[in-house]
Amino acid sequence: MSMSCKDGGKCTIMDNGKYVRYTPEQVEALERLYHECPKPSSIRRQQLIRECPILSNIEPKQIKVWFQNRRCREKQRKEASRLQSVNRKLTAMNKLLMEENDRLQKQVSHLVYENGCFRQHTQNGALATKDTSCESVVTSGQRHLTPQHPPGDASPAGLLSIAEETLTEFLSKATGTAVEWVQMPGMKPGPDSIGIVSISHGCTGVAARACGLVSLEPTRVAEILKDRTSWYRDCRAVDVLDVLPTANGGTIELLYMQLYAPTTLATGRDFLLLRYTSVIEDGSLVVCERSLANTPNGQSIPSVPNFVRAEMLPSGYLIRPCEGGGSIIHIVDHMNLEAWSVPEVLRPLYESSTVIAQKTTMMALRQLRQIAQEVSQTNTPNWGRRPAALRALSQRLSRGFNEAVNGFTDEGWSLTSNDGMDDVTIHVNSSPEKLMGLNLSFSNGYPSLNTAVLCAKASMLLPPNVPPALLLRFLREHRSEWADNNNVDAYSAAAVKLGPCSLLGTRAGNFGGQVILPLAQTIEHEELLEVIKLEGVGLCPEDALMGRDMFFLQLCSGIDENAVGMCSELIFAPIDASFADDAPLLPSGFRIMPLDSCKGDSSPNRTLDLASALEVRGAANKAAGDRNVGNSCARSVMTIALEFAFESHMQESVAAMARQYVRSIISSVQRVASALSPSPNGGLQSPLGTPEAHTLARWISHSYRCYLGAELLEGVGEGSDSILKSMWHHSDAIVCCSLKGMPVFPFANQGGLDMLEPPLVALQDISLKKILDENGRKVLWSEFPQIMQQGFACLQGGICVSSMGRPVSYERAVAWKVVNEDETPHCICFMFINWSFV
Repeated sequence: MSMSCKDGGKCTIMDNGKYVRYTPEQVEALERLYHECPKPSSIRRQQLIRECPILSNIEPKQIKVWFQNRRCREKQRKEASRLQSVNRKLTAMNKLLMEENDRLQKQVSHLVYENGCFRQHTQNGALATKDTSCESVVTSGQRHLTPQHPPGDASPAGLLSIAEETLTEFLSKATGTAVEWVQMPGMKPGPDSIGIVSISHGCTGVAARACGLVSLEPTRVAEILKDRTSWYRDCRAVDVLDVLPTANGGTIELLYMQLYAPTTLATGRDFLLLRYTSVIEDGSLVVCERSLANTPNGQSIPSVPNFVRAEMLPSGYLIRPCEGGGSIIHIVDHMNLEAWSVPEVLRPLYESSTVIAQKTTMMALRQLRQIAQEVSQTNTPNWGRRPAALRALSQRLSRGFNEAVNGFTDEGWSLTSNDGMDDVTIHVNSSPEKLMGLNLSFSNGYPSLNTAVLCAKASMLLPPNVPPALLLRFLREHRSEWADNNNVDAYSAAAVKLGPCSLLGTRAGNFGGQVILPLAQTIEHEELLEVIKLEGVGLCPEDALMGRDMFFLQLCSGIDENAVGMCSELIFAPIDASFADDAPLLPSGFRIMPLDSCKGDSSPNRTLDLASALEVRGAANKAAGDRNVGNSCARSVMTIALEFAFESHMQESVAAMARQYVRSIISSVQRVASALSPSPNGGLQSPLGTPEAHTLARWISHSYRCYLGAELLEGVGEGSDSILKSMWHHSDAIVCCSLKGMPVFPFANQGGLDMLEPPLVALQDISLKKILDENGRKVLWSEFPQIMQQGFACLQGGICVSSMGRPVSYERAVAWKVVNEDETPHCICFMFINWSFV
């Protein structure tokens, strides 16, 4: 340990109890060396003594002890800082919870009072639609809210009156009982949570509310939130039409805002808004908004093509200074998105408060927390890029994809004629703004002569109960499964050579390998920014032979299967190897939107092989409404938008190729989605698995009995259904390894799946070589002849690795040969006994 000395230096206590004094100069030198290398090796410590003469009278052992003590002090300092931060969060969270408790008590009292008034009227035989003594509406269970576009004077004095009324209504929602709030499903308050998130129940439109703590000052918080286009991905533009200062030091702004449509099946939304910024009596900063009918001159903004005028009811931000720094923020988003204007199948997207909470309210809190973390962590590597630059890249990818999905004419997009089928829509853009920066020479050596951009897009309804997050993870990690060059005709080769900004920048069948290089992720891990390196891909088969690589910038969001109502997106764009911050981007991608969220209880490790057929329902007579997919949704809609850069004279050829390519991707996605979607009987092709699964289970059990002279499944009859079910629930991990070609796993029981952690939907993606270490492989190869001749072998305990890279220890293992009815070897079965993750 170390302690301060009277002369201002430091003292270190050695193992023998003696004190070693350091002069201030020596301490300064050691501190400087510590910042360069906190944990030097013995050779490095000796080198330090030689290079720094002031340390020449100190023994290497003393230097070692000093560095140990210094690391200990640093660890203690960080832990103290962490505990102080947690304490501040808990204190603020406690305050929020107390306020929420007070609000709920007021709401209960109000409801009890309303109930008493309602009973009195019922007893008197006069059931009124409105009880003026209670000042509430009792019909339809909805509270009275200010009607759309409040009437009033459009002069500055009239606007101030509307602003004050908006402020009052907003505060009644943020901290009062104007809206009945219920906790959002899946959200649990705590020091590490994003905050307290609630959604509305029984009110006009859709509404969400959030309360949270951020370590930013109130003015900075307001500045970030008012810049809506920087964090709200669906926001296309916010134009300030007029600014009016108020006598109380506040500001009234008139805004025109446009929102992108999330899918090709709907149009965008626009708003004419009044925004009022002021400081209230307790010192809190308030920013509140609502829709208006007219501008100050009394004129209404006419409807804009491709947009539907929506309504924002009183919403905004209440920002309170927090003791010890930071801010406590209350966010309310309340909108009427005019769901009548979209196809009926999409209306849940526009009528769900959960969706508005995920896309708007929680996104605002995440942006604040992310910026606060960036401020506190200035030394983040991220390939040498600043966090702001990475956020800008994410925003550009998202915005570019939204532009492709919507295809607004004022951005230069024009619709082309179809080929007799309306499943794939083609838009073309030849505007200079769209092409700016795309005509660059990439490292593949091909010149870029692009004069236009073509976008092929389509939307499809996915089968029931397909988890969006799981499907998205498959698309992210198994690119070769959906980017199949066998479905791209000869036009592709000619079109793709024109530039690197074609659809995927690749003939997909030429994949030599995919490497995912993490670039950045948000603190809640709900969004990943990555660089994808496709090895040996090129733009044509000749490139693959030459070993050319290609790079993509990729944004992946909504991969948390526990998040309710979250949209899942995979957006990517080819980039040059230089990867400049202002590199031209031509985004393409997928967006999966749940239409009706629900909760379930199955494992995320689902497969497309025999193992998937072993998901057996606990009871055959469960209600038809039971679901077998964890955290899935009843239905989801997927939107695909893919962009090509090309020469304008090849438009017809590229359009034909693009249509065929999108249709092939849709076919691949439908195949995967069908595999992920359970059958009406409870999850799979039949309640007790496929015939192949029953047969294999019978072979495994019979072979074990023949070669080891014991029963694998005690007390199980001869029926194939009981054998399969018992093997699926066996306490140990049972996996089968094929004998043909590369040793892979065609089958695993529940314990085997839990141990192997198969990647998404393909157990066969895991080979025996990948899970065994070098020693394990040597042992297995040495025992392999015995297994084939004697029929079985007992293996010592050891370590293997799951597909996710996690080490797994097992006490012992048994391997036996599995034969079919003809006594021909079919596979080798392994049983790992008493396994656990290390």
